[in-house]
Amino acid sequence: MPQPALLAHDLVRSLGGRRVLDGVTLTASPGHRIGLIGENGVGKSTLLRLLAGVEEPDAGHVMRPADLGFLHQEMPFDAGSTLAAVLAEALSEAREDLAELDRLGEALSTVPEDDPGHRDLLDAYARRLEQAQHRESWDADRRAALVLDGLGLGALDHDRALGSLSGGQRGRLALAALLVRRPSALLLDEPTNHLDDDAAAFVEEQIRALPGTVLAASHDRAFLDAVCTDIVDLDPAVDGPVRHGGGYSAYLSAKHADRERWERRFAEEQEELAALRESAGVRAHRLAPDRGRTDNEKMGYGHRAGRVQQQISRRVRNATRRLEELERAQVAEPPRPLRFAAGDLTAPTEEGLDPLVSLREARVPGRLAPTNLTVSATERLLIAGGNGAGKSTLLSVLAGRVTAEGEVRRRSGLTVGLLTQDTRFGRPDRTVRDTYALSVGARRAEKVPLGSLGLLHEADLGKPVAELSVGQRRRLALALLVARPPQLLLLDEPTNHLSPALCDELEAALGTGPGAIVVASHDRWLRRRWQGRELRLEPDRG
Repeated sequence: MPQPALLAHDLVRSLGGRRVLDGVTLTASPGHRIGLIGENGVGKSTLLRLLAGVEEPDAGHVMRPADLGFLHQEMPFDAGSTLAAVLAEALSEAREDLAELDRLGEALSTVPEDDPGHRDLLDAYARRLEQAQHRESWDADRRAALVLDGLGLGALDHDRALGSLSGGQRGRLALAALLVRRPSALLLDEPTNHLDDDAAAFVEEQIRALPGTVLAASHDRAFLDAVCTDIVDLDPAVDGPVRHGGGYSAYLSAKHADRERWERRFAEEQEELAALRESAGVRAHRLAPDRGRTDNEKMGYGHRAGRVQQQISRRVRNATRRLEELERAQVAEPPRPLRFAAGDLTAPTEEGLDPLVSLREARVPGRLAPTNLTVSATERLLIAGGNGAGKSTLLSVLAGRVTAEGEVRRRSGLTVGLLTQDTRFGRPDRTVRDTYALSVGARRAEKVPLGSLGLLHEADLGKPVAELSVGQRRRLALALLVARPPQLLLLDEPTNHLSPALCDELEAALGTGPGAIVVASHDRWLRRRWQGRELRLEPDRG
């Protein structure tokens, strides 16, 4: 029984009066692991929801396997359910396979081979056996234990209520349930959020071993490089979404070349259009019936007038026809891409004085082990560590939002900005532009317009914050910080939910400018290229 493909044809979807997807066609065959990338708000999550059947397209259609699995970017769970209930649901298909094989096997043993129903039972057994082999149903319970351990959930009590789990744990549990199920098609929205290095490597290994189709929208450049057989770029392109073979590194080189070809093709076509318009206009003027003849024209006019006029008329028609054809099918102008243009992310402080912040045996019981740390005026510090090591807690201590035991000293008058993992706004009904102006102040908003930062498109500034994608809300939160640069900038998982292109640009900006920057990140791509100091945390065992 061959594995079914996931097919989408000419999908159209509009949200809030804006066409998010316009004629997207996609074929995802078994064995292909496709990464979806593009700027925040370009429609990656929307496309996944359409493919999953969570939303219906305005036009177009989708053909999907019946057992498709979908990991949402924000996966809701019934808080009263237990981990055991989630696992039981994930294992239900495998257990159904085994129970049905037992039933069919027993039926076959009681029905004679010459019975007309024997062949039907044998065919049903063969189909169910192939399905069970595809799902590795006999190994499902062992796989469940392996997956829970690999995602750092193996020590959790199976009777524990989901409402008592952290957001990161619930996200990992949702991913674990899908990996245990092994559906024919797997749709993943930011699957490596909340994963440490070991867990991310484990997930990559599991996904590469799946025989079916995988589509993943991800900002994780290391994940895209390690897993994907193809990359689909949903950013505007001359002929619509572009599919590149290979992982993220191969995509980067091809993306630059594609953009150059589009810009060159547009420029050449505009030159041809201008020449045709001029040619058609000049020749039409020479053909005008009421135009008086010049002295030179009068001398041979009677002899050549008809032939010359016919030639000019033919050329005008040809130029006009070509002009009309080109205008109908002309290449769209390449949209100006967002480019992070915030300038310095931090403000300078006087060097040679006391450190900006110093910690001596600072501890938050159960959340942060005793830590000694000095943050200098131009610090570039990366905080690493597994889930539960206290990275977010340390940033909150540095920002003064969490009180720690031990000694914490902060320079008088120090300005601190903190980008937290959870991006929430008190008034999501307000527009993006109003939210920005009210937060940074009217004078600052006029001096540093939101559109000048290269984080959000002009067309999105009038939207209510509630209509922004998760990544766009993250961009707005970042804009509120860099519009008024602090002396100490604290970033908790800054690349989560951001497009790979913005991740690259933000990463470059972290290494320059005055002031101090402290980053807590699981992002392997960022950490491999980090040029500053690194502090690795271990969980508080006390």
